[in-house]
Amino acid sequence: MKVWQLVVVGIFVHIILFYSIFDIYFTSPLVHGMTPLTVPNQPPASRLILFVADGLRADKFFEPDENGRSRVPYLRRIIEEEGAWGVSHTRVPTESRPGHVALIAGFYEDVSAVAKGWKENPVDFDSVFNQSRHTWSWGSPDILPMFAKGASGDHVITNCYPADLEDFAGSDMTRLDTWVFDQVKDFFTTASDNKTLYSALQQDKIVMFLHLLGIDTHGHSNKPHSKDYLNNIRVVDKGIKDIVGVVNDFYKDKRTAFVLTADHGMTDWGSHGAGHPQETLTPFLAWGPGMRKPVVQEYCGNFEDTFCADWQLDSLRRSDMEQADIAPLMSYLIGIPLPVNSVGVLPIDVLDASDSQKAEALLLNAQQLLAQFQVKMTQIKQRTLSVTFRPFQELSEDYEAKAIKHIKNLIHSGRPQDAIFECRKLIQQALQGLRYYQTYDRFFLGMSIVMGFLGWMSYILHLIMAEHTSLGRQALAVSKAGVGPSQSVLDSMESVSLLSCAGTTLGRGILVAVCSTIGILLYVQSLPLMYYVYCLLPALLWFKSLQGWNMLWSAIKSLLHNNGCPWSLILSCLCCLAGLEIVVQSFYRRELLSLGLIAMSAWPIASYVNCVWIKTRPSLTTSALTRWGWSMSCLLVAVFPLLPVVGRNAQYSLVFASGSLVFIGGTIILYRLKVTIFSKRILTFQLFLVLTSVAVVAVTSWSISQKLGLPSLCQLTSWITLGVSTILPLLTGTCLEERLLSLSLSFFSIYLLMSITYEGFFLLSLLILLYFWMRMEIEMSNLHGQKSPQSFTVDLSQSVSTVTKDHNQDSRFMQMADLRRSIFYVFFIIIAFFGTGNIASINSFDPSSVYCFLTVFNPFIMGSLMMLKNLLPFLVVTCALRAVLICTQTPLRALFLLVLLMSDFMGLHFFFLVKDHGSWLEIGTTISHYVIVMGMIIFLLLLTGVSHALTCWRITWPTARSGLRKQQTRTKC
Repeated sequence: MKVWQLVVVGIFVHIILFYSIFDIYFTSPLVHGMTPLTVPNQPPASRLILFVADGLRADKFFEPDENGRSRVPYLRRIIEEEGAWGVSHTRVPTESRPGHVALIAGFYEDVSAVAKGWKENPVDFDSVFNQSRHTWSWGSPDILPMFAKGASGDHVITNCYPADLEDFAGSDMTRLDTWVFDQVKDFFTTASDNKTLYSALQQDKIVMFLHLLGIDTHGHSNKPHSKDYLNNIRVVDKGIKDIVGVVNDFYKDKRTAFVLTADHGMTDWGSHGAGHPQETLTPFLAWGPGMRKPVVQEYCGNFEDTFCADWQLDSLRRSDMEQADIAPLMSYLIGIPLPVNSVGVLPIDVLDASDSQKAEALLLNAQQLLAQFQVKMTQIKQRTLSVTFRPFQELSEDYEAKAIKHIKNLIHSGRPQDAIFECRKLIQQALQGLRYYQTYDRFFLGMSIVMGFLGWMSYILHLIMAEHTSLGRQALAVSKAGVGPSQSVLDSMESVSLLSCAGTTLGRGILVAVCSTIGILLYVQSLPLMYYVYCLLPALLWFKSLQGWNMLWSAIKSLLHNNGCPWSLILSCLCCLAGLEIVVQSFYRRELLSLGLIAMSAWPIASYVNCVWIKTRPSLTTSALTRWGWSMSCLLVAVFPLLPVVGRNAQYSLVFASGSLVFIGGTIILYRLKVTIFSKRILTFQLFLVLTSVAVVAVTSWSISQKLGLPSLCQLTSWITLGVSTILPLLTGTCLEERLLSLSLSFFSIYLLMSITYEGFFLLSLLILLYFWMRMEIEMSNLHGQKSPQSFTVDLSQSVSTVTKDHNQDSRFMQMADLRRSIFYVFFIIIAFFGTGNIASINSFDPSSVYCFLTVFNPFIMGSLMMLKNLLPFLVVTCALRAVLICTQTPLRALFLLVLLMSDFMGLHFFFLVKDHGSWLEIGTTISHYVIVMGMIIFLLLLTGVSHALTCWRITWPTARSGLRKQQTRTKC
């Protein structure tokens, strides 16, 4: 199997392992076929107005300002005199679509719903809007259409502002909210003169939805602690006051209920999506008919936090709830059926109703959840073999019927409190039952994925042993008995493992039998197609892995027989595992990355001690410049994981300084570098692009700070720089020094455009570290007797064959140094990815980084640019690794396999740590960790090919090709 084939297979395997987490932990909870249920009592309200302040944090809403006064004077008066308040607890992912689905439909979409996007995406579930008689909505074109297109009928009407109004660099983002308020005022003014609209508004069971995006937009662009964000909260307070006044003047019947909340919060650095309390804690406030009045008591409630005291609300009862609980609350207030997919529990603590009414409402809530439970259980039972079906023991059909009858008897006998208690118990059992069947297949799917991981790692291990170690080759020579020189190593392994034609046939027959059995068992249960992939993948991987078992066993016996216990190998492997464990633990404590770099800075000394210990050449043959440069650059990069996460505060002066240093340093290097005139012109132009990027960042940051928006010229220049910088390195020569300088300048030009603080210094420091890594590896290879005369003058295009040629008897075997290079590479990748970001969460990267390219909200383009920013350091490290392999004549395939083995070890580690219970911070963190590691492996596989193209390919004009060939025959670089 060639390198490119291994890359393709590796990508396929890891995409499956990556995707499996969503089928195991985060499948859609939707079921269909339930009948809507309605509370039989007269509803307290005829209509409901829902205000959703997108991105509003609970603390910024409730807390007093710096002068001790409330930022929301009108709503503060509602809290103290008219309504019920509390904290709404959202769930991961804290994004707009899942948040609004939880609020309006009452259930939590799986994590993969983030990938569904927002625009023009109809929902396939029931909602409060769908059950209403009429719903009018105003706000963002990213949110409103999905509920309108998913509704049955045309009774959900949307009014959206133009998409280009969502400009992060706009002069005043409060216009997003004032537009909504003005439209609603005009709507009621028009209704006074429009008989058809007036008649519709006089009906009951209607909903009005005001989506207020200004706070979220200011949070992204200016951060939640900014004056703009806090002032937008004041604007929302005034706007709600005006709307309440308009509505009350229009109806004059006091039958309008009001609910205010948010879809998610926002971190201090202006992002959301994970499970930090700043993202999951949002305000809840409701008032009007059906809602209780404020309850004065000694303390707000039994809460572990100190929010009540901090917000000066410790004397008013606080009613917290899950975000999905708001949907059944809204349904109850206007007397519409509960959304059939809702898993929310009606918060009776906030209702102004008798205990009997509360008990009846909760009983309906329990019946609605039991209906979902029955459908879910039936689905699982129908597709499961009867002998293997495991029902949820706590909730049998007889128990359900008896429990409902008992609750009704309690209500009719005047014991509503007991009925409420029994209802709560039944609701919790129904929710536990839903979760039981939701996770019914988790164990066997998890075991399949674990076996897939282990099978892939075992296969990689035996490829390493068979193709890149002398022990593996010797074992093959001893065991294969007559294999010709033309046979490949994999053919040899098959001969070794199965020894005879009968054995080979038997082994394949067993594989076919196992796969057929698995397929039949899955088919008769009507399981999804991906289940076949998850279950068949381990069988295929273990079949390939076990083909080399005899060879592995022979190699181990040979090693023990000839050399005794291989202590040096064991010690090296233990050091490698310790390094990987540091990487794993650094996902929880970012500072450990600095500790690892400090340890790596002692490499020259450790090498000297090792030489003395084994009594071979006990002298430091690496140059003093290389030794000190390596140690100092390690310590320099070690500073960055100790710095605050990028995004909390923009410091563009650091961007300007880093760009200037790169320009000066690049100019000096170019002056000393011997290249062709054409290449020198290209490199000079790349230096000019670095200065151009600095200028674009300076002008753009100033313009946005002055509320003038993104200048068109800066935007055009940014996109041109992005495109041109991708091509320019391919026009330069393939001499190692020349090509790496060109790549560094190109990467830096793009990276600066997406920098807001010290990222430029980080990339510059990383480049310096990688330079000294290459020097250390070259000089250390000479120290151990492997000559690398070409060093930095090597021609990458001519030398690439030495590390990519097919594995055969002439390619060198793997050395202990290759293990070091592999672990260094993995460590550098982690440093490159998270040197400026929060290791615990992908969402730590600030969206304001892409403001040089666009400011109008576009999640896909912005996300792609952010991904590019994160991948650029990946490419830097991968290109440096390729240079190291060429200069030290290390087999690319061998080191590639080692890196895969180490990365998969981390992936399996984080797979066991993924969970969907506990705090939402923990859940979001475990998801992020697994996604990061598996995404890293997939991108490393892809970037292996990209780095080959960037370092070894060259674009030449047709007329110049013949001249180039002549020049290459005369000299190497």
